[in-house]
Amino acid sequence: MMNETPLIGRDAIRAAARRISPHLRRTPVMRLAGADLGLAHDVVLKLELLQASGSFKPRGAFNTLLAGAVPPAGVVAASGGNHGAAVAYAAQALGVAAEIFVPEITGAAKRALIEGYGARLVVGGEAYDAARQASEARAAETGALVVHAYDQQRVLEGQGTVALEFEEDAPGLSHVLVATGGGGLIGGMAAWHGPGGTRLVSVEPEGCPTLATALREGRPVPAPVGGVAADSLGARQVGALMFPLAQRAVEAAVLVPDGAIRQAQRLLWEAARVVAEPGGATALAALLCGAWAAPAGARVGVLVCGGNCEPGSVLG
Repeated sequence: MMNETPLIGRDAIRAAARRISPHLRRTPVMRLAGADLGLAHDVVLKLELLQASGSFKPRGAFNTLLAGAVPPAGVVAASGGNHGAAVAYAAQALGVAAEIFVPEITGAAKRALIEGYGARLVVGGEAYDAARQASEARAAETGALVVHAYDQQRVLEGQGTVALEFEEDAPGLSHVLVATGGGGLIGGMAAWHGPGGTRLVSVEPEGCPTLATALREGRPVPAPVGGVAADSLGARQVGALMFPLAQRAVEAAVLVPDGAIRQAQRLLWEAARVVAEPGGATALAALLCGAWAAPAGARVGVLVCGGNCEPGSVLG
């Protein structure tokens, strides 16, 4: 049964925006002509891959660290890479110790980014869920604050600031396409827009159908994890906090093949000289492969949410 009262509202997201704005970039928007994308309509991109640490994730990380006291043991997080880099970045900026757990699928570039921000890196397990369990055990030992990648209220509030900015900088969009993993980003954006606002379209790789599966089943349930974007979108199950928000405000949840994600990466480079990681290009892939077609008269936005690629993976 859907929760009748959203956990997070616009006031909380506005407060998060005020809290985190001194520490983050206001990422730009870019309009691409439909002809450049092989589409019948233009697309407005929000280039959140230009955010500090290379993804939208520092929004939730800073909001969590700034909203309350951090214990002497610092913070602990589990991540496929981007969340870990964001927590490490925020912790370094605020003078807090950080310990980041990542699975074996996390690439060398993301591992180096985390360590470059001064965090202690622990690698183990095949996928994100194994890293999450290890991180929670470590926090129980040390008393560190767990900063969850997608299932904490302060994280959702921080990620919701993406929607606030996109709405201000590209007013009048009817639809926004968002890549989904554990659901923190689209959950926060759903909290901002609500059921009567800009319509949100969740886009997931066929190998990681987490939200699509949950919406079909009516509750968060385990889903497969695999494919080219598994390091950033490979949560086993969507968060409990975001799910009622998604039920209210996500119009559609579509799946795209890995080939379309790679095509979207190439096209972002060719049309805009933007180098996106697979997860960052996933939302655009839905338009390119026809998994979602814009209705007549739609004004479409696409969130390019991450750019932490392995060197040569896009252009090589």
